[in-house]
Amino acid sequence: MPAKDSFHDIVKNALIKDGWKITHDPFTLTFGKRDLYVDFGAERPIAAEKNGRKIAVEVKSFMGKSDMNDFKDAIGTYNVYQSILRRTEPDRVLYLAVEKNIYDGIFTEEIGGAILEDFSIHLVIFDETEEAILQWIN
Repeated sequence: MPAKDSFHDIVKNALIKDGWKITHDPFTLTFGKRDLYVDFGAERPIAAEKNGRKIAVEVKSFMGKSDMNDFKDAIGTYNVYQSILRRTEPDRVLYLAVEKNIYDGIFTEEIGGAILEDFSIHLVIFDETEEAILQWIN
């Protein structure tokens, strides 16, 4: 299993505060002979729905030397996980969790907007200090 991202526990606490039940830590995706590990699987009961909502959340810290390299890595990882989830758990929505300062940087720039739109990437924006979810972007 890969090492946990530096924001792993912060995002976990933020999800719990936001009303999510963590069901998997990590969430294992098995496809063929390979196992992949998304940071979390979570569920949120919704009164109007019998089974509630299910999500998977991949956390990225962007602590490398280059925001662009971290961005490419995050988008690539997201797309691999998304492809497998479509085949194995199509009712689960994948989110990429990024800290607010990271989102306010490369994700709001022209390149970030284009990639998010072209690849239909779902984001969850969190505040590191408050351990809180600030925004869900679908």
